[in-house]
Amino acid sequence: MVTMKDIAQAANVSVATVSRILSNDTTLSVSEETRQRVFNIAQQLNYKPSQKRYSKKKKGVYNIALLLAVSQHDEASDPYFASIRQGIEEQCEQLPIHISSVIRANGAEVNDLSKFDGLIVIGSIDLEDIRRYFPESDHVVLVNQVIHSIDGYDIVCSDLETATEGIVDYLIELGHTKIGYIGGSETIKKLNGEKSYEVDDIRKRVFEKKMKAMGLYEPKHVFIGNWGPSEGYELMKKAIELGDLPRAFVIASDPMAIGALHAIHQAGLRVPDDISIISFDDIDAAAFLNPPLSTVKMYAYEMGEIAANALYERMNGRSIPVKILTPAKLIIRESCAPKKEHGSFKGGE
Repeated sequence: MVTMKDIAQAANVSVATVSRILSNDTTLSVSEETRQRVFNIAQQLNYKPSQKRYSKKKKGVYNIALLLAVSQHDEASDPYFASIRQGIEEQCEQLPIHISSVIRANGAEVNDLSKFDGLIVIGSIDLEDIRRYFPESDHVVLVNQVIHSIDGYDIVCSDLETATEGIVDYLIELGHTKIGYIGGSETIKKLNGEKSYEVDDIRKRVFEKKMKAMGLYEPKHVFIGNWGPSEGYELMKKAIELGDLPRAFVIASDPMAIGALHAIHQAGLRVPDDISIISFDDIDAAAFLNPPLSTVKMYAYEMGEIAANALYERMNGRSIPVKILTPAKLIIRESCAPKKEHGSFKGGE
């Protein structure tokens, strides 16, 4: 049987791109040439979506919606979100689940969501808004790092608390005591795109708690802004310009770390000789940076698969909500070094 993976390989695009093109996702930014190539290859291979076997609605076949807090730009610039979505889409292909709509919290008009059998929410969307548009249903799975109480819905998230503590322990084992932090805050959105409220990211909260417990926390070494490589660059540039620069930084995402690396190199400093950095995500590019980036692998694709399976269970009768915590694995590469190997350095101790 021909799968989306076969089409993706033939068209030289990702499986997620194939899925979005074949489902006529208008939010996908691809050239008309790519779009037509995918359609042509699907036709040549005689691809038949698994959902077509269920042309008439019957018990056990479900139409769901994906609700995305991230913008199209964020999804394109941060492979973490794209990997979650790909895991969801490919697992739904293996189940009698049809993703009949993709809805972004970007200002578009939102109608009643009760026509769907279930929802998978990627990112931070206000739960009150979800209840407003999807009342009287617990067929909701949140792929989310912010919301801690289950509150009737399933939650799939990565164990960033343990991972962040492990990162700090690792840097201290290398002899670092002055450790900086670069990250972003979490904006909880309404479905219409408006900001509902803002909270500290879990990585920042755990970093602060851990460093305070050891008497090492310095607020001046914490830099918070927007997510993405450009902001990582600006925040690291600011840290360098302020002086008293820590010799090690925890950075909340690989894209931010890429920007930070550029700022460090631009300032004539070296990683890890002058500054050690370690981040989160383990995107494909992390292993090929200069130097290769130490980072935390978050198994985003698997989180998507698990979310699809969890929703299928809820729609088939499971009434007890669960919180599923996936592991986060520290990947040691070459962007960290023991403090004693740094030599002379004007930035800090």
